[in-house]
Amino acid sequence: MTEDSPTPPDPQRKRDERRVFIFLVAFLFPIMAVAIVGSYGFVVWLSHRHPDGLRPGGTLYETPSAPPIAGVPKDSGRDVRNYPEQPPVIPHSIRGYQMDLRYNQCLTCHNRNVAPDVGAPMVSVTHYTDRTGQTSAEVTPGRYFCTQCHVPQTDAEPLVDSDFMPIEAVIERETARQAYGASQ
Repeated sequence: MTEDSPTPPDPQRKRDERRVFIFLVAFLFPIMAVAIVGSYGFVVWLSHRHPDGLRPGGTLYETPSAPPIAGVPKDSGRDVRNYPEQPPVIPHSIRGYQMDLRYNQCLTCHNRNVAPDVGAPMVSVTHYTDRTGQTSAEVTPGRYFCTQCHVPQTDAEPLVDSDFMPIEAVIERETARQAYGASQ
């Protein structure tokens, strides 16, 4: 043999390298990954023992009592809507109303055939039109479950702050801003 020719690989050494590779890939790396991620999670858990969300005061180890249920619906009749196409709120309690695939108790008063006789507002005509534009004699399935969009009025305090303004207030603010800018 000449000095330039490669030496044939040692079968024992090849076998040992393969065993080390399998050990690293199948055992050591997964164990190290679990240990690193687990210790990171443990450190995060230790540093965040008192999470506060929408219902402050609880920790991971205690469950505070639930806040009282908001009062009965306000007896104010129909409220003015804040924006176009806003679903009207329900001005009465619906506790115990049956609303399932076979029966919708809201329709006993708000159905187009009954509403004028009982003095309740009729369900909007949009509730009789399906998503393909076909009009039906019955409320369409997509609008059958009223509480998807409509909620009872209550005296509940908002859980989060809101800077929502009705469209009239926005227009008034912009008009005032433009008038102020034009006067300078």
